Amino acid sequence: MRRIVVSEFLSLDGVMENPGWTFGFESEDRDAFKFNELAAADALLLGRVTYEGFAAAWPGMEEETGEYGAWMNGYPKYVVSTTLQEPLDWNNSTLLGEDLAGEVSRLKGQDGKDILVFGSGDLVNTLLEHDLIDEYRLMVFPVVVGKGKRLFGDGIDTKNLELVDTKTFSSGAVVLTYKPAEAEG
Repeated sequence: MRRIVVSEFLSLDGVMENPGWTFGFESEDRDAFKFNELAAADALLLGRVTYEGFAAAWPGMEEETGEYGAWMNGYPKYVVSTTLQEPLDWNNSTLLGEDLAGEVSRLKGQDGKDILVFGSGDLVNTLLEHDLIDEYRLMVFPVVVGKGKRLFGDGIDTKNLELVDTKTFSSGAVVLTYKPAEAEG
């Protein structure tokens, strides 16, 4: 059974939107982490906004990003949108139907590696509501952005998570890895 792994860039104040503020915190150990993360996956699950941004950027970045870019362009991409009629022209893209919980559960039931969710805040909140996320990897950068979309929106029911790993990079960024906490009782 596959796992849904949410991997997010966050500022200290929880902002995820337009993460250009991450560029000042690049490091070889962070790059190695992201490379290994993508190597452990074989598909992407993306919301429309993230998908459109990636579809505009990644096809032209394969030469400079090597194997990572080849994976990004080659992996199946499952797109969640209420406004797209069909996915953009990015290799191996499939638009999921209206039954998101059913479609994602079906994907999880297939053989394969992890399915990564990058960005896609609204999608993450929907997956959270349906208890479909197996792991959260929150890369927190030592910067306060002050404004912008935060990962977890209002109206989410309380969800307890269990910290399963931490990694600190030479840049000062940290990855906090969580899984859903086991229900007591």
